[in-house]
Amino acid sequence: MAQSTHPYRQARASAAWQTLQDLAKRPWPLEALFATDTMRAERFCAKAPSLYMDYSKQCINDEVLQALLDLADSCDLQARIDALLSGEKVNTSEQRPALHTALRLPKTANLTIADTDVVQDVQESLAQVEHLATRIREGTWRGFSGKAITDVVNIGVGGSDLGPLMVTSALEDWADTDIAVHFVSNMDGSQLDNVLKRLNPETTVFIISSKSFSTVDTLSNAQTARTWLFAAAKTRLGSDDSVLRRHFIGISTHAARMSAWGIHPENQLKFWEWVGGRFSLWSAIGLTVAIRIGMDNFRELLAGAHSMDTHFATTPFANNLPVLLGLLAVWNSSFLDIHAHTVLPYDGRLHALPSYLTQLEMESNGKSVTHQGQTIDHNTCPILWGEIGSNAQHAFYQLLHQGTQQVSCDFIACVAHYCSTAASRSLQQQHQLALANCLAQSRVLAFGNASEDKDSDADRHKHYRGNQPSTTLLLDALTPYSLGALIALYEHKVYVMASIWDVNPFDQWGVEMGKAVATSVYGVLAERAPADFDASTNALLQHIQQYQAQTMPTAERYSEE
Repeated sequence: MAQSTHPYRQARASAAWQTLQDLAKRPWPLEALFATDTMRAERFCAKAPSLYMDYSKQCINDEVLQALLDLADSCDLQARIDALLSGEKVNTSEQRPALHTALRLPKTANLTIADTDVVQDVQESLAQVEHLATRIREGTWRGFSGKAITDVVNIGVGGSDLGPLMVTSALEDWADTDIAVHFVSNMDGSQLDNVLKRLNPETTVFIISSKSFSTVDTLSNAQTARTWLFAAAKTRLGSDDSVLRRHFIGISTHAARMSAWGIHPENQLKFWEWVGGRFSLWSAIGLTVAIRIGMDNFRELLAGAHSMDTHFATTPFANNLPVLLGLLAVWNSSFLDIHAHTVLPYDGRLHALPSYLTQLEMESNGKSVTHQGQTIDHNTCPILWGEIGSNAQHAFYQLLHQGTQQVSCDFIACVAHYCSTAASRSLQQQHQLALANCLAQSRVLAFGNASEDKDSDADRHKHYRGNQPSTTLLLDALTPYSLGALIALYEHKVYVMASIWDVNPFDQWGVEMGKAVATSVYGVLAERAPADFDASTNALLQHIQQYQAQTMPTAERYSEE
């Protein structure tokens, strides 16, 4: 497998970094920047297939932009991009590539790593995805009683849940089957319990999505689903193996663990260690997407992402959407000390996108040491959150407009929607209203009271201070292709930020210790044993144990099958 030996320079030590530190000390009033530069909007924009990006409302000028581009060069960003796409070991702490871009390469592409034809492997996996999706969609997959499948439940967590959930909800307009898909991730069982109450075990298939096939969140839900299936099937069918074969699909890098759990080999879909969970929706993890919208549309999703990969690899940085988006994020976080970022889609179909991006950015770049383990002395990833624009306006825009926090914003909207002749005029008007609100809110955030020529001193309770930086991303329309491009844009933005900060965006060691400690705490709960942790944890455990002893004195202890 290819290994990176390039002696990458660190941007932190460059002259461009010092220049940006000096520039950040200046005031950056957006109202004045627009007043003195009438061509600003024409210059601070960029395009890619199906996407238009306006970043003129960021607190920059030509001098800042040039310094940011110099910063990209100072860390050998182009070489880092090439290393990512060619399969070098850019995940340095785990010594492996991060080849999610290979998952959307066309069939005719070539990528061989350590004598392995990566493209062939990917295409074989996609063919198996298509085979299983087609069987379910066409009704040839039958449950234990011989009935066709009506419902598919994806059991996963993190990227194995957020990616497919986000895409299927965004592309619901493209769904061409009556088969419903459901998503379960929470380990406490409440999600699964609510889903199972509405389903018929005879016509339900469960997809267990877990890279390691050892994640306790996922396997606890999977075991409950298996118990539910067996309880319904055993009155009709004596063979547990047959029930498992008809109702469970596994997606993992560990075939042996899937087999040990009971997943039939024909129902096992593989992906690879070089696919990070939060980058995995393009792989077999996207099976629920293929079931819901069909394999042709799933391949369009891949094609859209690949178009952004090509744009990222070949477009000069001054016009490169992921590079610009990443550099602006670095400018805001590391230099302007803006510690929060919000994603605001003005399209209800993208309601799950902020949650998806929350994991993508904060799990990737929430780091405080470099690749070499050196402590970082500047801000890295900001706190990210978001919501559909109209909901957000009635939730946290008060803070954006009149609070004390400076927050950078991404506005996302679709230019065209409800274009068919069958769409009602009222729906078309609602879409125009959403676009109007998107543009209006970014305007008020930028210019405050000046956006309506209001006297800012007339009523201080109605003062809008403005100068909240934002970028607006416009999709021509929401399609599988454009959604793929949008998601890949944000993936590459994360990589650009990580390259500037010299952090590894492909590991997530920060989530591991909590899991290990949870195992110890669970042992105390399961055995009702004395606690020997810190005083707070001990007191909380004592309260839980006492209450459970009163309310559940005969409760059976949990044990895995």
